[in-house]
Amino acid sequence: MSQPPPQRGFGAPYEPQPGVYGDQGQSQPGLSGQPPQPSYGYPPFPTQTAPAPSGGSGGGGRSRGRVAGLVAAALAGVLVVGAGVWFVVGGDDGSGGKKAVGKESTAPKQPGTEDGAKGGKEPDVPGAAELSKGRKDGEAPVRWVENNRIDLPEGGVNAYGPWVTGGIAVQALYRTVSGHSVEDGTRTWSLRLPADICAAPTTPSEDGKIVVGVRADTSEEAQCDRIMMIDLITGKAGWKAELERKGLQDGLSDIVMAVNGDVVTVGRLTRTDAYRIGDGKHLWDRLPGPCQPFGLAGGAVPLAALECRKDPGDGEAAQQEVRRIDPATGRTVWTYKVKKGWKVDQFYSTNPPVVSLRQGEAEEKWAIAMLDDDGTFRSQPDPGTDNYHTRCGGDMRNESGNLDNCYGVAADARTLYLATEPASEVRPANAVVAFDMRTGKRKWKVPSPATQTLMPLRVEGGKVLLHLGPSPLGTDKVSGGIMALGPQGGTPQPVLRHPTPAVDAERTFRGPQIHYANGRSLLLSPYVSGIDDKAELELRTMIAFGD
Repeated sequence: MSQPPPQRGFGAPYEPQPGVYGDQGQSQPGLSGQPPQPSYGYPPFPTQTAPAPSGGSGGGGRSRGRVAGLVAAALAGVLVVGAGVWFVVGGDDGSGGKKAVGKESTAPKQPGTEDGAKGGKEPDVPGAAELSKGRKDGEAPVRWVENNRIDLPEGGVNAYGPWVTGGIAVQALYRTVSGHSVEDGTRTWSLRLPADICAAPTTPSEDGKIVVGVRADTSEEAQCDRIMMIDLITGKAGWKAELERKGLQDGLSDIVMAVNGDVVTVGRLTRTDAYRIGDGKHLWDRLPGPCQPFGLAGGAVPLAALECRKDPGDGEAAQQEVRRIDPATGRTVWTYKVKKGWKVDQFYSTNPPVVSLRQGEAEEKWAIAMLDDDGTFRSQPDPGTDNYHTRCGGDMRNESGNLDNCYGVAADARTLYLATEPASEVRPANAVVAFDMRTGKRKWKVPSPATQTLMPLRVEGGKVLLHLGPSPLGTDKVSGGIMALGPQGGTPQPVLRHPTPAVDAERTFRGPQIHYANGRSLLLSPYVSGIDDKAELELRTMIAFGD
Protein backbone atom coordinates (compact mmCIF):
# COMPACT_ATOMS: atom_id res chain seq x y z
CA MET A 1 0.00 0.00 0.00
CA SER A 2 1.41 3.39 -0.88
CA GLN A 3 2.14 5.85 1.86
CA PRO A 4 -0.01 8.99 2.04
CA PRO A 5 1.89 12.28 2.06
CA PRO A 6 3.06 13.56 5.45
CA GLN A 7 0.52 15.77 7.13
CA ARG A 8 1.54 19.28 7.97
CA GLY A 9 2.05 20.59 11.47
CA PHE A 10 2.91 17.25 13.06
CA GLY A 11 6.09 17.14 15.02
CA ALA A 12 7.42 15.94 18.34
CA PRO A 13 4.95 16.01 21.22
CA TYR A 14 5.01 19.03 23.43
CA GLU A 15 4.86 18.94 27.20
CA PRO A 16 1.58 19.50 29.08
CA GLN A 17 1.23 23.01 30.45
CA PRO A 18 0.33 23.68 34.11
CA GLY A 19 -3.15 25.04 34.49
CA VAL A 20 -4.45 23.41 31.35
CA TYR A 21 -4.19 19.84 32.54
CA GLY A 22 -4.60 20.54 36.23
CA ASP A 23 -1.96 20.43 38.95
CA GLN A 24 -0.37 17.04 38.46
CA GLY A 25 1.19 17.33 41.85
CA GLN A 26 -2.29 16.93 43.36
CA SER A 27 -2.59 13.38 42.11
CA GLN A 28 -2.51 11.19 45.21
CA PRO A 29 -2.86 7.53 44.37
CA GLY A 30 -4.49 5.50 47.07
CA LEU A 31 -7.69 3.82 48.06
CA SER A 32 -9.16 6.84 49.81
CA GLY A 33 -10.49 8.43 46.62
CA GLN A 34 -9.84 9.56 43.08
CA PRO A 35 -7.34 12.34 42.28
CA PRO A 36 -8.52 15.54 40.55
CA GLN A 37 -8.83 15.01 36.80
CA PRO A 38 -7.70 17.27 33.96
CA SER A 39 -10.26 18.69 31.57
CA TYR A 40 -10.07 17.97 27.86
CA GLY A 41 -11.49 19.86 24.93
CA TYR A 42 -8.90 19.62 22.22
CA PRO A 43 -10.17 19.07 18.68
CA PRO A 44 -8.82 16.07 16.79
CA PHE A 45 -6.59 16.67 13.80
CA PRO A 46 -7.56 15.61 10.24
CA THR A 47 -6.97 11.94 9.63
CA GLN A 48 -7.06 9.33 6.92
CA THR A 49 -9.80 6.73 7.33
CA ALA A 50 -10.05 3.02 6.61
CA PRO A 51 -12.94 0.84 5.47
CA ALA A 52 -15.22 -0.46 8.20
CA PRO A 53 -14.11 -3.73 9.72
CA SER A 54 -16.02 -6.88 8.95
CA GLY A 55 -15.91 -8.19 12.51
CA GLY A 56 -18.68 -7.59 15.02
CA SER A 57 -18.40 -5.47 18.12
CA GLY A 58 -16.79 -6.83 21.23
CA GLY A 59 -16.77 -6.08 24.93
CA GLY A 60 -17.08 -2.42 25.84
CA GLY A 61 -17.96 -1.56 22.27
CA ARG A 62 -14.55 -2.67 21.01
CA SER A 63 -14.33 -3.90 17.43
CA ARG A 64 -13.04 -7.38 16.71
CA GLY A 65 -11.24 -6.02 13.66
CA ARG A 66 -7.98 -4.10 13.76
CA VAL A 67 -6.95 -1.16 11.67
CA ALA A 68 -3.45 0.16 11.37
CA GLY A 69 -1.71 3.48 11.18
CA LEU A 70 -1.09 5.65 14.19
CA VAL A 71 -3.14 8.68 13.20
CA ALA A 72 -3.44 12.30 14.23
CA ALA A 73 -5.07 12.65 17.64
CA ALA A 74 -5.23 15.06 20.52
CA LEU A 75 -4.97 13.12 23.77
CA ALA A 76 -4.34 15.20 26.84
CA GLY A 77 -3.41 17.96 24.39
CA VAL A 78 -0.36 16.12 23.05
CA LEU A 79 -0.10 15.41 19.36
CA VAL A 80 0.62 12.01 17.86
CA VAL A 81 0.34 11.10 14.21
CA GLY A 82 1.30 8.30 11.88
CA ALA A 83 1.20 8.31 8.15
CA GLY A 84 -0.91 5.79 6.36
CA VAL A 85 -3.95 3.70 7.03
CA TRP A 86 -4.09 -0.06 7.28
CA PHE A 87 -6.95 -2.29 6.36
CA VAL A 88 -8.69 -4.50 8.85
CA VAL A 89 -7.08 -7.80 9.82
CA GLY A 90 -9.33 -10.71 10.74
CA GLY A 91 -13.06 -10.37 11.28
CA ASP A 92 -15.71 -12.33 9.43
CA ASP A 93 -15.18 -16.06 9.67
CA GLY A 94 -17.64 -16.85 6.94
CA SER A 95 -20.11 -18.38 9.37
CA GLY A 96 -22.78 -15.75 8.86
CA GLY A 97 -22.80 -15.06 12.58
CA LYS A 98 -23.66 -18.67 13.51
CA LYS A 99 -21.46 -20.87 15.63
CA ALA A 100 -20.27 -24.01 13.93
CA VAL A 101 -21.52 -27.13 15.62
CA GLY A 102 -19.38 -30.25 15.63
CA LYS A 103 -20.33 -33.86 15.98
CA GLU A 104 -19.09 -36.09 18.72
CA SER A 105 -16.55 -38.58 17.53
CA THR A 106 -17.77 -42.17 17.25
CA ALA A 107 -14.19 -43.46 17.19
CA PRO A 108 -12.97 -45.26 20.32
CA LYS A 109 -11.27 -43.07 22.88
CA GLN A 110 -7.54 -43.33 23.24
CA PRO A 111 -6.37 -44.65 26.59
CA GLY A 112 -6.12 -41.99 29.27
CA THR A 113 -8.27 -39.39 27.50
CA GLU A 114 -11.75 -38.08 28.31
CA ASP A 115 -12.41 -35.87 25.33
CA GLY A 116 -13.87 -38.18 22.73
CA ALA A 117 -10.55 -37.91 20.91
CA LYS A 118 -10.00 -39.79 17.74
CA GLY A 119 -8.44 -43.18 18.12
CA GLY A 120 -6.92 -45.50 15.58
CA LYS A 121 -3.89 -44.88 13.41
CA GLU A 122 -1.54 -42.05 14.37
CA PRO A 123 -1.36 -39.17 11.86
CA ASP A 124 1.23 -39.60 9.14
CA VAL A 125 3.09 -36.35 9.88
CA PRO A 126 6.71 -35.82 10.93
CA GLY A 127 7.45 -35.93 14.65
CA ALA A 128 9.96 -33.96 16.68
CA ALA A 129 12.94 -36.20 15.85
CA GLU A 130 12.32 -36.06 12.12
CA LEU A 131 11.80 -32.28 12.18
CA SER A 132 15.18 -31.88 13.90
CA LYS A 133 17.23 -34.01 11.48
CA GLY A 134 19.90 -32.04 9.67
CA ARG A 135 19.61 -28.92 11.81
CA LYS A 136 22.44 -26.43 11.51
CA ASP A 137 24.99 -25.50 14.16
CA GLY A 138 23.45 -23.22 16.75
CA GLU A 139 19.89 -24.32 16.00
CA ALA A 140 17.82 -25.86 18.77
CA PRO A 141 15.88 -29.06 18.16
CA VAL A 142 12.14 -29.48 18.01
CA ARG A 143 11.41 -30.73 21.50
CA TRP A 144 7.92 -32.08 20.87
CA VAL A 145 4.87 -31.67 18.68
CA GLU A 146 1.21 -32.00 19.65
CA ASN A 147 -1.21 -32.95 16.88
CA ASN A 148 -4.93 -32.37 17.04
CA ARG A 149 -6.92 -35.20 18.65
CA ILE A 150 -10.36 -33.58 18.58
CA ASP A 151 -13.21 -34.21 16.15
CA LEU A 152 -13.64 -30.57 15.17
CA PRO A 153 -16.82 -28.76 14.14
CA GLU A 154 -17.11 -27.73 10.51
CA GLY A 155 -15.20 -24.50 10.00
CA GLY A 156 -12.78 -25.03 12.89
CA VAL A 157 -12.52 -23.70 16.43
CA ASN A 158 -10.59 -21.26 18.57
CA ALA A 159 -7.74 -22.52 20.73
CA TYR A 160 -6.76 -20.96 24.06
CA GLY A 161 -3.43 -20.95 25.88
CA PRO A 162 -0.74 -22.01 26.16
CA TRP A 163 -0.68 -21.74 29.93
CA VAL A 164 2.57 -23.05 31.36
CA THR A 165 2.90 -23.79 35.07
CA GLY A 166 4.58 -26.42 37.22
CA GLY A 167 6.12 -28.24 34.26
CA ILE A 168 2.76 -28.54 32.48
CA ALA A 169 1.75 -26.77 29.24
CA VAL A 170 -2.01 -26.51 28.85
CA GLN A 171 -4.19 -25.81 25.83
CA ALA A 172 -7.97 -25.49 25.58
CA LEU A 173 -9.55 -26.58 22.32
CA TYR A 174 -13.29 -26.82 21.56
CA ARG A 175 -14.65 -28.88 24.49
CA THR A 176 -11.39 -30.22 25.86
CA VAL A 177 -8.64 -28.80 28.08
CA SER A 178 -5.44 -30.86 28.15
CA GLY A 179 -2.15 -30.73 30.02
CA HIS A 180 1.19 -31.75 28.48
CA SER A 181 4.63 -32.26 29.95
CA VAL A 182 6.88 -29.37 28.95
CA GLU A 183 9.76 -31.88 28.76
CA ASP A 184 8.42 -34.26 26.11
CA GLY A 185 4.85 -33.20 25.31
CA THR A 186 3.27 -36.29 26.88
CA ARG A 187 -0.39 -35.66 27.64
CA THR A 188 -0.64 -35.82 31.43
CA TRP A 189 -4.36 -35.15 31.72
CA SER A 190 -7.44 -34.32 29.69
CA LEU A 191 -10.63 -32.68 30.90
CA ARG A 192 -13.85 -32.87 28.92
CA LEU A 193 -16.07 -29.76 29.07
CA PRO A 194 -19.88 -29.88 28.86
CA ALA A 195 -19.96 -27.37 25.96
CA ASP A 196 -17.70 -25.15 23.84
CA ILE A 197 -15.06 -23.06 25.57
CA CYS A 198 -15.76 -19.42 24.71
CA ALA A 199 -13.32 -17.31 26.75
CA ALA A 200 -10.24 -17.58 28.95
CA PRO A 201 -7.70 -15.29 30.64
CA THR A 202 -4.33 -14.70 28.99
CA THR A 203 -2.38 -15.88 32.03
CA PRO A 204 -3.17 -18.24 34.93
CA SER A 205 -2.87 -17.54 38.65
CA GLU A 206 0.52 -17.94 40.30
CA ASP A 207 -0.58 -21.19 41.95
CA GLY A 208 -1.49 -22.72 38.59
CA LYS A 209 -5.23 -22.23 38.22
CA ILE A 210 -7.31 -20.89 35.37
CA VAL A 211 -10.98 -19.94 35.03
CA VAL A 212 -12.51 -20.47 31.59
CA GLY A 213 -15.78 -19.41 29.99
CA VAL A 214 -18.06 -22.17 28.73
CA ARG A 215 -21.29 -21.90 26.76
CA ALA A 216 -24.57 -22.72 28.52
CA ASP A 217 -25.13 -25.79 26.34
CA THR A 218 -24.25 -27.22 22.93
CA SER A 219 -26.98 -25.45 20.94
CA GLU A 220 -26.19 -22.80 18.33
CA GLU A 221 -27.83 -20.02 20.34
CA ALA A 222 -26.13 -20.87 23.65
CA GLN A 223 -24.67 -17.89 25.48
CA CYS A 224 -21.17 -17.67 26.91
CA ASP A 225 -22.41 -17.37 30.49
CA ARG A 226 -20.80 -20.17 32.54
CA ILE A 227 -17.35 -20.12 34.10
CA MET A 228 -15.34 -22.98 35.56
CA MET A 229 -12.10 -23.12 37.55
CA ILE A 230 -9.49 -25.69 36.49
CA ASP A 231 -6.32 -26.75 38.29
CA LEU A 232 -3.68 -26.75 35.55
CA ILE A 233 -1.38 -29.14 37.39
CA THR A 234 -3.90 -31.91 38.07
CA GLY A 235 -6.52 -31.20 35.42
CA LYS A 236 -9.28 -31.29 38.03
CA ALA A 237 -12.33 -29.07 37.62
CA GLY A 238 -13.21 -26.86 40.59
CA TRP A 239 -16.02 -24.40 41.28
CA LYS A 240 -18.52 -23.25 38.67
CA ALA A 241 -20.66 -20.13 38.36
CA GLU A 242 -23.27 -18.67 36.03
CA LEU A 243 -22.98 -15.07 34.80
CA GLU A 244 -25.94 -12.74 34.78
CA ARG A 245 -26.18 -11.40 31.22
CA LYS A 246 -28.96 -8.83 30.91
CA GLY A 247 -30.28 -7.35 27.70
CA LEU A 248 -29.50 -7.98 24.04
CA GLN A 249 -26.21 -6.08 23.97
CA ASP A 250 -24.83 -7.79 27.05
CA GLY A 251 -25.94 -11.16 25.77
CA LEU A 252 -24.19 -10.70 22.44
CA SER A 253 -21.02 -8.99 23.65
CA ASP A 254 -17.78 -10.92 23.87
CA ILE A 255 -16.28 -11.76 27.24
CA VAL A 256 -12.95 -10.30 28.39
CA MET A 257 -11.21 -12.23 31.17
CA ALA A 258 -8.17 -11.44 33.33
CA VAL A 259 -6.37 -12.85 36.37
CA ASN A 260 -4.94 -10.54 39.02
CA GLY A 261 -3.51 -12.42 41.98
CA ASP A 262 -6.27 -14.65 43.37
CA VAL A 263 -9.01 -12.77 41.48
CA VAL A 264 -10.49 -13.46 38.07
CA THR A 265 -12.57 -10.78 36.37
CA VAL A 266 -15.12 -11.42 33.65
CA GLY A 267 -15.96 -8.28 31.67
CA ARG A 268 -18.46 -7.43 28.95
CA LEU A 269 -20.54 -4.39 27.97
CA THR A 270 -20.90 -2.08 31.01
CA ARG A 271 -20.34 -4.80 33.59
CA THR A 272 -17.56 -6.84 35.16
CA ASP A 273 -17.91 -9.65 37.68
CA ALA A 274 -15.01 -10.52 39.99
CA TYR A 275 -14.52 -13.89 41.68
CA ARG A 276 -11.95 -15.26 44.09
CA ILE A 277 -10.14 -18.02 42.24
CA GLY A 278 -9.44 -20.10 45.32
CA ASP A 279 -13.08 -20.75 46.26
CA GLY A 280 -15.26 -19.03 43.64
CA LYS A 281 -16.65 -16.37 45.99
CA HIS A 282 -18.29 -13.53 44.06
CA LEU A 283 -16.51 -10.32 45.11
CA TRP A 284 -18.15 -7.47 43.20
CA ASP A 285 -19.93 -6.51 39.99
CA ARG A 286 -21.36 -3.03 39.34
CA LEU A 287 -19.41 -0.17 40.90
CA PRO A 288 -20.93 2.97 42.42
CA GLY A 289 -21.52 5.77 39.94
CA PRO A 290 -22.00 6.00 36.17
CA CYS A 291 -18.64 4.45 35.19
CA GLN A 292 -18.59 0.66 34.83
CA PRO A 293 -15.63 -1.53 33.86
CA PHE A 294 -15.96 -3.69 30.76
CA GLY A 295 -12.61 -5.43 31.12
CA LEU A 296 -9.33 -5.62 32.99
CA ALA A 297 -5.73 -6.43 32.16
CA GLY A 298 -4.14 -9.25 34.09
CA GLY A 299 -0.95 -9.12 36.12
CA ALA A 300 0.47 -7.40 39.16
CA VAL A 301 -0.88 -3.96 38.16
CA PRO A 302 -4.65 -4.34 37.58
CA LEU A 303 -5.79 -1.79 35.00
CA ALA A 304 -9.45 -1.54 34.09
CA ALA A 305 -11.21 -0.03 31.07
CA LEU A 306 -14.47 1.71 32.01
CA GLU A 307 -17.36 3.27 30.13
CA CYS A 308 -19.11 6.26 31.70
CA ARG A 309 -22.70 6.99 30.72
CA LYS A 310 -25.16 8.87 32.97
CA ASP A 311 -28.18 7.49 31.17
CA PRO A 312 -27.67 4.19 29.31
CA GLY A 313 -30.58 5.07 27.00
CA ASP A 314 -29.66 8.66 26.07
CA GLY A 315 -27.81 7.70 22.88
CA GLU A 316 -24.99 10.13 23.60
CA ALA A 317 -21.48 8.83 23.07
CA ALA A 318 -20.05 7.60 26.33
CA GLN A 319 -16.71 8.68 27.73
CA GLN A 320 -14.20 6.06 28.75
CA GLU A 321 -11.61 5.89 31.50
CA VAL A 322 -8.60 3.88 32.53
CA ARG A 323 -8.36 3.09 36.22
CA ARG A 324 -6.03 1.19 38.41
CA ILE A 325 -8.28 -0.67 40.81
CA ASP A 326 -8.06 -3.08 43.69
CA PRO A 327 -9.27 -6.30 42.01
CA ALA A 328 -10.60 -7.74 45.26
CA THR A 329 -12.92 -4.78 45.94
CA GLY A 330 -13.17 -2.72 42.72
CA ARG A 331 -12.01 0.40 44.60
CA THR A 332 -10.20 3.02 42.52
CA VAL A 333 -6.51 3.77 43.03
CA TRP A 334 -6.18 6.30 40.21
CA THR A 335 -8.05 7.41 37.09
CA TYR A 336 -6.97 8.54 33.63
CA LYS A 337 -9.81 10.09 31.64
CA VAL A 338 -9.71 9.28 27.96
CA LYS A 339 -10.53 12.15 25.60
CA LYS A 340 -14.23 12.06 24.69
CA GLY A 341 -14.92 10.10 21.53
CA TRP A 342 -11.94 7.79 22.05
CA LYS A 343 -12.18 4.21 23.31
CA VAL A 344 -9.83 1.97 25.24
CA ASP A 345 -8.65 -0.64 22.78
CA GLN A 346 -5.85 -2.62 24.48
CA PHE A 347 -3.42 -2.40 27.37
CA TYR A 348 -0.03 -2.73 25.72
CA SER A 349 1.62 -2.67 29.12
CA THR A 350 0.42 -2.34 32.70
CA ASN A 351 3.79 -1.65 34.31
CA PRO A 352 4.41 0.99 33.01
CA PRO A 353 0.85 1.78 31.86
CA VAL A 354 0.64 2.01 28.05
CA VAL A 355 -2.84 2.22 26.52
CA SER A 356 -3.96 1.77 22.91
CA LEU A 357 -6.92 4.01 22.02
CA ARG A 358 -9.28 4.07 19.04
CA GLN A 359 -11.73 6.54 17.52
CA GLY A 360 -14.24 6.44 14.69
CA GLU A 361 -17.13 4.28 13.54
CA ALA A 362 -14.66 1.68 12.27
CA GLU A 363 -12.17 2.55 15.02
CA GLU A 364 -9.88 3.62 12.20
CA LYS A 365 -8.05 6.29 14.20
CA TRP A 366 -5.39 5.01 16.54
CA ALA A 367 -3.28 6.60 19.24
CA ILE A 368 -1.16 5.42 22.16
CA ALA A 369 -1.06 7.05 25.59
CA MET A 370 1.92 6.37 27.87
CA LEU A 371 1.14 7.08 31.52
CA ASP A 372 3.09 7.54 34.72
CA ASP A 373 2.66 5.05 37.54
CA ASP A 374 0.03 7.31 39.16
CA GLY A 375 -2.08 7.49 35.99
CA THR A 376 -1.06 10.97 34.88
CA PHE A 377 -0.36 11.47 31.20
CA ARG A 378 3.31 11.07 30.29
CA SER A 379 3.74 11.16 26.51
CA GLN A 380 2.68 9.73 23.16
CA PRO A 381 4.95 8.18 20.54
CA ASP A 382 5.89 10.34 17.57
CA PRO A 383 5.58 7.75 14.79
CA GLY A 384 7.12 9.63 11.88
CA THR A 385 6.19 8.18 8.49
CA ASP A 386 5.98 4.51 9.49
CA ASN A 387 2.92 2.33 9.82
CA TYR A 388 2.86 0.10 12.89
CA HIS A 389 1.48 -3.36 13.51
CA THR A 390 0.29 -5.07 16.68
CA ARG A 391 -1.40 -8.46 16.78
CA CYS A 392 -3.83 -8.73 19.66
CA GLY A 393 -6.19 -11.34 21.05
CA GLY A 394 -9.13 -10.20 18.95
CA ASP A 395 -7.06 -10.63 15.79
CA MET A 396 -6.05 -14.17 16.65
CA ARG A 397 -9.52 -15.61 17.23
CA ASN A 398 -13.10 -14.83 16.33
CA GLU A 399 -14.29 -14.04 19.84
CA SER A 400 -13.22 -13.01 23.30
CA GLY A 401 -9.94 -11.25 22.64
CA ASN A 402 -8.62 -10.05 25.99
CA LEU A 403 -7.37 -6.53 26.70
CA ASP A 404 -3.88 -7.71 27.72
CA ASN A 405 -2.75 -9.99 24.92
CA CYS A 406 -0.75 -8.23 22.19
CA TYR A 407 2.36 -9.07 20.19
CA GLY A 408 4.36 -6.46 18.34
CA VAL A 409 4.66 -4.12 21.31
CA ALA A 410 6.60 -4.11 24.58
CA ALA A 411 7.62 -1.52 27.15
CA ASP A 412 9.74 -0.86 30.20
CA ALA A 413 10.15 2.30 32.30
CA ARG A 414 12.29 4.01 29.65
CA THR A 415 11.34 2.64 26.24
CA LEU A 416 8.33 1.61 24.16
CA TYR A 417 9.05 -0.87 21.37
CA LEU A 418 6.70 -1.14 18.37
CA ALA A 419 6.82 -3.32 15.25
CA THR A 420 6.23 -1.73 11.88
CA GLU A 421 3.84 -3.19 9.33
CA PRO A 422 5.32 -5.68 6.83
CA ALA A 423 4.73 -4.85 3.20
CA SER A 424 2.77 -8.08 2.63
CA GLU A 425 2.73 -11.79 3.48
CA VAL A 426 5.16 -12.49 0.65
CA ARG A 427 7.34 -9.53 1.63
CA PRO A 428 7.26 -9.83 5.42
CA ALA A 429 10.31 -7.74 6.33
CA ASN A 430 9.59 -5.04 8.87
CA ALA A 431 11.39 -3.15 11.64
CA VAL A 432 11.30 -2.49 15.37
CA VAL A 433 11.15 1.13 16.49
CA ALA A 434 12.06 2.33 19.99
CA PHE A 435 10.43 5.40 21.56
CA ASP A 436 11.47 7.35 24.63
CA MET A 437 8.75 6.87 27.24
CA ARG A 438 9.35 10.30 28.72
CA THR A 439 9.17 12.36 25.52
CA GLY A 440 7.64 10.02 22.93
CA LYS A 441 10.51 10.72 20.54
CA ARG A 442 11.99 7.96 18.42
CA LYS A 443 15.30 6.55 19.65
CA TRP A 444 16.18 4.12 16.88
CA LYS A 445 14.85 1.80 14.21
CA VAL A 446 16.22 -1.72 13.58
CA PRO A 447 15.21 -3.70 10.46
CA SER A 448 14.33 -7.39 10.46
CA PRO A 449 16.07 -9.92 8.21
CA ALA A 450 15.06 -9.57 4.55
CA THR A 451 12.42 -12.32 4.48
CA GLN A 452 11.25 -12.37 8.09
CA THR A 453 9.15 -10.42 10.58
CA LEU A 454 10.21 -9.26 14.06
CA MET A 455 7.54 -8.84 16.74
CA PRO A 456 8.38 -7.57 20.26
CA LEU A 457 7.18 -9.88 23.05
CA ARG A 458 8.36 -8.37 26.34
CA VAL A 459 11.28 -6.65 28.03
CA GLU A 460 13.46 -8.89 30.19
CA GLY A 461 16.82 -8.08 31.79
CA GLY A 462 16.96 -4.71 30.06
CA LYS A 463 16.56 -6.27 26.59
CA VAL A 464 13.47 -6.57 24.44
CA LEU A 465 12.71 -10.15 23.43
CA LEU A 466 11.30 -10.59 19.93
CA HIS A 467 9.67 -13.39 18.00
CA LEU A 468 11.29 -13.89 14.59
CA GLY A 469 8.87 -15.51 12.18
CA PRO A 470 10.01 -18.06 9.61
CA SER A 471 10.47 -17.04 5.97
CA PRO A 472 7.29 -17.44 3.88
CA LEU A 473 6.58 -19.94 1.13
CA GLY A 474 8.35 -19.13 -2.12
CA THR A 475 11.54 -18.01 -0.40
CA ASP A 476 14.63 -19.79 0.86
CA LYS A 477 13.86 -21.74 4.01
CA VAL A 478 14.94 -19.62 6.98
CA SER A 479 13.78 -20.67 10.43
CA GLY A 480 12.32 -18.42 13.07
CA GLY A 481 13.11 -18.16 16.74
CA ILE A 482 13.55 -15.75 19.62
CA MET A 483 15.83 -12.71 19.27
CA ALA A 484 16.89 -9.88 21.57
CA LEU A 485 17.74 -6.20 21.22
CA GLY A 486 19.49 -4.08 23.81
CA PRO A 487 18.24 -0.62 24.83
CA GLN A 488 20.60 0.98 22.31
CA GLY A 489 19.33 -1.04 19.33
CA GLY A 490 21.98 -2.47 17.01
CA THR A 491 21.73 -5.92 15.42
CA PRO A 492 19.19 -8.41 16.79
CA GLN A 493 20.99 -11.20 18.63
CA PRO A 494 19.71 -14.79 18.54
CA VAL A 495 18.45 -16.19 21.82
CA LEU A 496 16.90 -19.38 20.41
CA ARG A 497 17.05 -20.42 16.76
CA HIS A 498 14.45 -22.90 15.55
CA PRO A 499 15.79 -25.65 13.27
CA THR A 500 15.81 -25.16 9.51
CA PRO A 501 14.32 -28.63 8.80
CA ALA A 502 11.19 -27.59 10.74
CA VAL A 503 10.48 -24.46 8.70
CA ASP A 504 7.48 -25.96 6.89
CA ALA A 505 5.98 -27.12 10.19
CA GLU A 506 6.65 -23.71 11.73
CA ARG A 507 4.92 -21.98 8.81
CA THR A 508 1.66 -23.75 9.61
CA PHE A 509 1.43 -21.74 12.85
CA ARG A 510 -0.04 -18.55 11.43
CA GLY A 511 -0.22 -15.75 13.98
CA PRO A 512 0.68 -18.08 16.85
CA GLN A 513 0.41 -17.55 20.56
CA ILE A 514 4.02 -17.64 21.79
CA HIS A 515 5.41 -18.66 25.15
CA TYR A 516 9.15 -18.30 25.81
CA ALA A 517 10.87 -19.17 29.09
CA ASN A 518 14.04 -20.90 30.28
CA GLY A 519 15.57 -21.16 26.83
CA ARG A 520 12.56 -22.88 25.26
CA SER A 521 9.78 -21.59 23.04
CA LEU A 522 6.27 -22.94 22.61
CA LEU A 523 3.96 -22.00 19.74
CA LEU A 524 0.20 -22.58 19.86
CA SER A 525 -2.09 -22.23 16.86
CA PRO A 526 -4.94 -19.88 17.83
CA TYR A 527 -7.37 -21.35 15.31
CA VAL A 528 -7.60 -25.00 14.31
CA SER A 529 -9.45 -26.13 11.19
CA GLY A 530 -9.25 -29.08 8.80
CA ILE A 531 -11.11 -29.87 5.59
CA ASP A 532 -11.82 -33.48 6.62
CA ASP A 533 -11.09 -35.99 9.39
CA LYS A 534 -7.70 -36.94 7.93
CA ALA A 535 -6.64 -33.31 7.64
CA GLU A 536 -7.80 -32.64 11.20
CA LEU A 537 -5.56 -35.41 12.53
CA GLU A 538 -2.57 -33.93 10.72
CA LEU A 539 -3.02 -30.49 12.24
CA ARG A 540 -0.34 -29.39 14.69
CA THR A 541 -1.79 -27.44 17.61
CA MET A 542 1.45 -26.90 19.57
CA ILE A 543 5.15 -27.16 18.81
CA ALA A 544 7.98 -26.76 21.32
CA PHE A 545 11.62 -25.89 20.61
CA GLY A 546 14.74 -26.01 22.77
CA ASP A 547 17.32 -28.32 24.33
